[in-house]
Amino acid sequence: MREVIEKVNTICNHFVWGPGMLLFFLLIGIWFTIRTKGFQIFQWKLWMNHTLFAFLKDTNVRKTKDPKAISQFQSFCTSLAATLGTGNITGVAAAIVAGGAGAIFWMWVSAFFGMMTSYAENVLGIRYRYKNSKGDWVGGAMVYMERGLNCRWLAILYSFFCIFVSFGMGNMTQANSIASGLKSSFSIPPYIVGICLMAVVGLVLVGGVKRVASVTEKVVPFMAIFYIAGGIVVLIVNYQEIPQAFQLIFKEAFQLKAVGGGVLGYGMRQAVKMGVARGIFSNEAGLGSSVLVHAAADVKEPVVQGMWGIAEVFIDTIVVCTVTALVIITTGVYEPQKFLNNIIKGVENVDGTTLTGQAFATVIPWGDKFLSLAIVLFAFATIIGWYYYGERTMAYLMGEKSVSFYKICYIAMILPGCMAAPDLIWDIADTLNGCMAIPNLIALALLGKEVITATQEYLK
Repeated sequence: MREVIEKVNTICNHFVWGPGMLLFFLLIGIWFTIRTKGFQIFQWKLWMNHTLFAFLKDTNVRKTKDPKAISQFQSFCTSLAATLGTGNITGVAAAIVAGGAGAIFWMWVSAFFGMMTSYAENVLGIRYRYKNSKGDWVGGAMVYMERGLNCRWLAILYSFFCIFVSFGMGNMTQANSIASGLKSSFSIPPYIVGICLMAVVGLVLVGGVKRVASVTEKVVPFMAIFYIAGGIVVLIVNYQEIPQAFQLIFKEAFQLKAVGGGVLGYGMRQAVKMGVARGIFSNEAGLGSSVLVHAAADVKEPVVQGMWGIAEVFIDTIVVCTVTALVIITTGVYEPQKFLNNIIKGVENVDGTTLTGQAFATVIPWGDKFLSLAIVLFAFATIIGWYYYGERTMAYLMGEKSVSFYKICYIAMILPGCMAAPDLIWDIADTLNGCMAIPNLIALALLGKEVITATQEYLK
């Protein structure tokens, strides 16, 4: 059975993550970057003042008096909770192992243009959201597909894929990383981890979006500071290796290598594929997922909420993923030739979690345990963040009465996620990400002029 699943997934994966699809992702971001005249660069003071700096000085950003909405900061934290997951740790390491250090360069490229893709998604999300009969905000990529494009079938297709992605990338891959880390560091059996995780997640989810937002606004800042601080300690110790690490990243990004006689088998093509794919897996720019929670924010101006999308991608990939990459490369646990030889021989390389744990352990005592705790925090936040995405798309497709059924299924899938084979879960999650992105990218391309117009009017 597993062989059949792997074969089908491989065929689908080659299609959704082929050269054409990767180019589509990049072109959307490039188009918005050009049309907004490099908004993420030349307007960086503006979007920083309306997001991260605003959090420090504006209480209206941190809190809301609207009982039917969440604050801008809560929407940001909930969205960031869904993106700051194992993709920032395990995913980065996996990209380096499979695509070389050069994959990090292409991860940066995808994030740079992805900032504007995320911006566009959230501008449209606020523009087309509406309130239901209970006064709750209803929004998401499927809403701007239906109301902006008048294309309900595309919205249904997107929602269908989003639900499956919530089970894969949002749930099972995260649960698996938690279980793998705790098993290797503390010898806790995966089924015990799964049962405990189901209980804790269940306690959070029964409180609805308000409780999810309340938990994430507390957990996300703490876990980000906790992980980045650990990474900085490692980098301080290995500060002399940092210039060489950047040199290696740029060198391997364009280096032409062959594996087993294959043209560019482990060279530029693989670096681009792994960098862009893992970058999207991490920051989710192009998937339209963050729109589901940003649409519930207490904000009036679409462009302002779009800026939170830029900040989200910046922190997720440019900051956190870069810290992970530099830790792995500067500590010397990444051995390019060794990993290349293993690929040639068909020998399985070390998994991403183990590799990152080894890197932290070179400096921090009990580094593997530190990493396990970081993964628990990151993955737990992602699980509850992605629940909200899946819940909203399920409600859109089947009505609010279906939410209880979805919640039970979502919690139940945590246990098999903890016990399943990690490689297969990651591969399926990658495929589902691509499937979810296709209808969203089409919608962005067709509604892009509205984003440009809104931006120009705001900047007047």
